[in-house]
Amino acid sequence: MSKSAELAHLIRDYAGSEPPEYALILGSGLGHLAETVQGVAIPYLDLPGFPHAGVSGHVPQLVIGQLEGRRVAVLGGRAHYYESGRADVMRLPLEVLRDLGCGGLILTNAAGSLRAEMQPGSLMMLSDHIAFAGTNPLIGEPSEARFVPMTDAHDVEIRAGLRAAAKAEGVDLPEGVYCWFSGPSFETPAEIRAARVLGADAVGMSTVPEVILGRFLGLRCAAVSVITNMGAGMSDESISHEHTKAMAPLGAAKLEKVLRRFLRG
Repeated sequence: MSKSAELAHLIRDYAGSEPPEYALILGSGLGHLAETVQGVAIPYLDLPGFPHAGVSGHVPQLVIGQLEGRRVAVLGGRAHYYESGRADVMRLPLEVLRDLGCGGLILTNAAGSLRAEMQPGSLMMLSDHIAFAGTNPLIGEPSEARFVPMTDAHDVEIRAGLRAAAKAEGVDLPEGVYCWFSGPSFETPAEIRAARVLGADAVGMSTVPEVILGRFLGLRCAAVSVITNMGAGMSDESISHEHTKAMAPLGAAKLEKVLRRFLRG
C-alpha cells in the first residue's frame, strides 16, 4: 500500500469513508475558513509525511466535513517551495486527496495585483498561470505521465460555477493570469514590470505547483487570489508578510460568500 493510501485509510478512520466532493487549500490569512466546516479537524502532525505549514497565517490541519451541504476536505495551510526548495512539497497531501476520492480542487492564495483597478481587498480568479519561478514539481517523476498537458489547467466548468456564484452574491470576480515567483523575497519593481509585459495580472508564491500536481493526479483545479497589495513600484504602500496577513481578511469575507454559494449549487 502506498503512503498516500495508508494516510487516506487513517483519515477515513477519523472522518468516515464518504469521499469529499471538493478539496480546498487555503492561503495566507485565509485559514479561518476551515473553521466554518462542520466535521473533524486532523492536525498535520497526526498525518505522517504531511508538511508542516511553516508560515504564520496558515493553520496546519486537515478538516473534513460538511459545508453548505457538500462533503469537503479543507487544508488550512500549505507548504511552499521557498521553505524547502522542493517544488513538489505538496505532492503527498494532494495524493491523499486523490485517494480519498476528491474530484475537484479549489486553491486560494494571497497575491499582489498588477492591475490598477484590482485593489487590495478584491478577488481574482485564475484563468491561467505563468511558472516564472523556473522549476516544476514533476521534475524527477519517472513515468511518462509527467508530460501533463496544461492547456485547460484551470477547469472551465468549476470556473463557470464560481463566476455564477460571485454574480449571485454581488461579488466582483475578474479573471486573470497569475505569475508564480519562488519567494520568499518579494518581487522587485523591475520584476513586476517584466511580469506585466509577459501578461500577468497578479503575482504570488504558491498555487502553480499545486495546479501542476493536481492535473498530474487527475484532479480538476481552479484557484482564486485574494489581492492583498499592489505589485512593487505600483503604489507607495510597504509590502510585507504582516501587511499580507492584515489585508487578507478584506477579501476573505468576499471569498467565503462565493465559495458557500458555489457549494450550494
